[in-house]
Amino acid sequence: MSQYFDLGDETLWNPSNGASRMFQRQVAVFEAELELPSGIGPMENDECQISPDAFETFVNALLARHRRTSHAIWLALSEGFTATILVLAERAAIKVDWATLGAAPEAPLEDVQVSVVMGMSAPADGAAWAAGLREKARELGRRMPR
Repeated sequence: MSQYFDLGDETLWNPSNGASRMFQRQVAVFEAELELPSGIGPMENDECQISPDAFETFVNALLARHRRTSHAIWLALSEGFTATILVLAERAAIKVDWATLGAAPEAPLEDVQVSVVMGMSAPADGAAWAAGLREKARELGRRMPR
């Protein structure tokens, strides 16, 4: 069995039921964390519609939040989800402004990791951050069935 994540008539992703359930639960977590709707609708009859405008806003907010943290645990917990979202965004032809996102964060840093030995860690260099996420998304995208 599998489920479909669609944008209009186009299927962006066709995961197994288990992967779909886990992804949908993570969507709810990140909607709460970002205080934004994702644009990813409910699963009905094994189909889910994605609203492109809301999804674009969610994608950019998720990436901005990811960029503003240096906390190793927050990053580890969010990177797989973020890579999955990037694959869907690319398939939905959502433009990501990597130059703006890669610049030094304008908003305050969130969830920074502080160590007695190392002090406060800073977010990764913008180009390295963007390249790393894009590579994770490319690798994952090769394994995500449409």
